[in-house]
Amino acid sequence: MNGGSRHGSSRPDRARAKTAAAPRGNGRPDVDTARLERLLEPVVQAAGLDLESVRIGSAGRRRLLRVVVDGDGGVSLDSIALVSREVSVRLDDTGAMGEAPYTLEVSSPGVDRPLTQPRHWRRALGRLVRVPLTGPDPGAGAHVPEPAGQVEGRVVAADTDGIVLDVAGEPREFGYAELGPGRVQVEFGRPAAEPGRDAAPAGAATEPRTGGRADGH
Repeated sequence: MNGGSRHGSSRPDRARAKTAAAPRGNGRPDVDTARLERLLEPVVQAAGLDLESVRIGSAGRRRLLRVVVDGDGGVSLDSIALVSREVSVRLDDTGAMGEAPYTLEVSSPGVDRPLTQPRHWRRALGRLVRVPLTGPDPGAGAHVPEPAGQVEGRVVAADTDGIVLDVAGEPREFGYAELGPGRVQVEFGRPAAEPGRDAAPAGAATEPRTGGRADGH
């Protein structure tokens, strides 16, 4: 039997949260992260977003389930709230988190998210990035990459095959096979929103909400 939710105010956080009520026992079974990803990905995609990661940590005596989502044009606070509600319903309906208490946190990626997928590079258009380059290892065959330095430049184009960086005023093309995980560089004084992107910065906060599900026994 599901109990009602209770809502209270606290300091703003970088997420929208839901806390499940404590179970009657002390059992805290391990949760399969891969299963959670398969379970939650359709929910996130239905909201027009991509599921970037699902991680389980701890928040005091409770488990902390962090769900990171992203989308073209950024992620609005309304989208964060919608995904949080839908993910919460799916978790409750399936019992995927077990009966141990947990906190659900849904947010968008921060600036420190590594750029590893074509969609990440596409969403970094106009941003200054630093990326390690890979090259062939002569001693192990032409297709085995090894570190080959790094490059810093501004992303001016990105498609399914690779990217174009403006490096010191000169365009340079790179295939994804040549690139390691890129990192967006923080530029002080740069506007928070780029043309075509959401005005809210990545991971923008909403007021946390606490609620619960309790067995009525």
